[in-house]
Amino acid sequence: MTELEKCMAGQYYDCHDEIFLEFKRNARKLLKDYHELAYEQKEEKRSILQQLFGSIGSNVSVGLPFICDYGRNIYLGDNVSVNMNCTFVDCNKITIGNNVLIASNVQLYTAAHPVELAERLTPDWKPETGEYFCRTYALPITIGNGCWLGGGVIVLPGVTIGDGSVIGAGSVVTRDIPALSVAVGNPCRVIREI
Repeated sequence: MTELEKCMAGQYYDCHDEIFLEFKRNARKLLKDYHELAYEQKEEKRSILQQLFGSIGSNVSVGLPFICDYGRNIYLGDNVSVNMNCTFVDCNKITIGNNVLIASNVQLYTAAHPVELAERLTPDWKPETGEYFCRTYALPITIGNGCWLGGGVIVLPGVTIGDGSVIGAGSVVTRDIPALSVAVGNPCRVIREI
């Protein structure tokens, strides 16, 4: 398996493999160009987002500043609003449905490291090997149709938020949230159905 295949399969992978460094170089260039555009330059912005993202629907806005790792693993539906200062760590797929509101300072993290120290550190690591000193894996995130993520929400790797759900500001979403739910807190919990 290639390092990219391992990454997309949720296995440990070398995040410093040349393929990922190239993805980052490309994303950094496109993000730099995107950040230099004026608010009114909608067509130019859309053109850059089409190059950056895996796919993008109609009527999508992404506020500035915006940060992502690769861009290519981000898939946006129609009528999506991503407010300012959001960070999408898209080492694996981030799929966002239609009619979704993402408030300021939302962070979507697909990448993670093992919790146990013995698992987290690369065995027999030495600087001269060129390997990364710790293990990394990535799991996809899915945000369903009609969702609203409040300001400062953090979504962790492997989470799916069901259609029509609302995640309260400041929540840390550590596990799946069912459709048509209001969920809040750290860790985020469903407090009522919609």
